[in-house]
Amino acid sequence: MIESRNYIAGKLFLVAIPIGNDDDITFRAKKILEQVDIIICEEDREGSRLLSRFHISKQITETLNEHNEEESSLRIMNYLKQGRDVALISDTGTPVISDPGRMLVEMAIENNIQIIPVPGPSSIIPALVVSGFPMNKFLFYGFVSPKTELRRKDLLKIENEERTIILMEAPYRIVPLLKDIADVMGKNRKLCISFNLTMPDEKIYRGEAEMLYKYFAQNKTKGEFVIVIEGKYHQNNFKFN
Repeated sequence: MIESRNYIAGKLFLVAIPIGNDDDITFRAKKILEQVDIIICEEDREGSRLLSRFHISKQITETLNEHNEEESSLRIMNYLKQGRDVALISDTGTPVISDPGRMLVEMAIENNIQIIPVPGPSSIIPALVVSGFPMNKFLFYGFVSPKTELRRKDLLKIENEERTIILMEAPYRIVPLLKDIADVMGKNRKLCISFNLTMPDEKIYRGEAEMLYKYFAQNKTKGEFVIVIEGKYHQNNFKFN
């Protein structure tokens, strides 16, 4: 299929915002948020705080989240068809990745609306590049199931994956996830865990699955985690202390 360039109506901007450090906002992202007609976010409170921090004198027009994605996407499409430019932001980072928004993007494609990605902060690539694992090929698997049985099934699917694997996890589920990685993928499977990337308390933890499980079980750590898992048959040259 050849992408049509005869776009109609307004433009949909997918705008990446900081994941923790406000200094990571791009000049382009700030400019677009100041200029668009409508700003859409996941939660009104978080979106309003972001605009206030960057002195953007606009109001959040609409929220788009897992609870209202379909109805909100339809309303946003009406704005776009009216010729109004719309910016979609997540609570943090790059929108649509592991966040609501894909339905809106699909609708925009179907309706020949121009979609403009505005690149910027994301936790995925920083976590990958500090891991020390091969990154010429990698698998972004995102969030596994919060339920133990289904989570273990997810891990079984990627147990023999030769590429470096990237997982996301909620702060309160890091310990059970690490236990399941050790049990399913092997206690000696090497991991790199990025904690609160770009924030003042940012930390990078490297070690084998069982060792990291025991560490986090004993040291309760609440924050944002990205887990990078070494490919099954990769042999790295560094050792963990």
